[in-house]
Amino acid sequence: RMFNMSLRAFGKLPSSMQNDTTRLYYDKLSRKRFQLALKRGIDIALSLILILALSPVMAFCAALVKADGGSILYRQVRIGRYSRPFVIYKFRTMTERAYLGGELTRGEDPRITKAGRILRRTRLDELPQLFNVLKGEMSLVGPRPEVPRYAQLYTDRMRATLLLPVGITCRASLRFKDEAALLAGEDGEQVYRQRVLPAKMEENIRYLQDYSLWEDGKILLQTARMAIKEVF
Repeated sequence: RMFNMSLRAFGKLPSSMQNDTTRLYYDKLSRKRFQLALKRGIDIALSLILILALSPVMAFCAALVKADGGSILYRQVRIGRYSRPFVIYKFRTMTERAYLGGELTRGEDPRITKAGRILRRTRLDELPQLFNVLKGEMSLVGPRPEVPRYAQLYTDRMRATLLLPVGITCRASLRFKDEAALLAGEDGEQVYRQRVLPAKMEENIRYLQDYSLWEDGKILLQTARMAIKEVF
């Protein structure tokens, strides 16, 4: 799986994805098999380079998290390509028992630690996902993976986005970089289900329709500019 990024045969997709809606997107994406293979090569090369180049930064982030007490890494089950569950890695930005308060982060969430606020603002908490990329569970660019209970809300059209590998960054994550502020009210769960999730998935569907390595490059540059702006 580390090196394989080819498009699975339609008949071997999960039964939930074998429908006419997914077929329309599948047929279009199948004409870009070479780009998908090249995408994996780029992911491996860039993730290795970034892990080596950013290892001092990751060490600093780890020390920052450890100073707040508790574990350094946060692990959570997400739904990846072809609806396959996997464990995503992040630097922990919340208290150890934050899961008791639900999976959504809302506004000035009191569960976020001091170090966590810095890491979230700069998106440095996402750096451990470079290892997910290297393992073949994620790509640098692709639809952000959801937790199982939100992935269960996908329509057939939304589920078609899982033809592509999930990613660290995408159009939707750039558009909703201030998502926590949108969910600050008591009805945050409802707002996410009815407004934010459908809007994010529309961005992911457009990405699927327009998929190209050129588009991936633009998204990576936009993400880098945003992160640098937050740091400086």
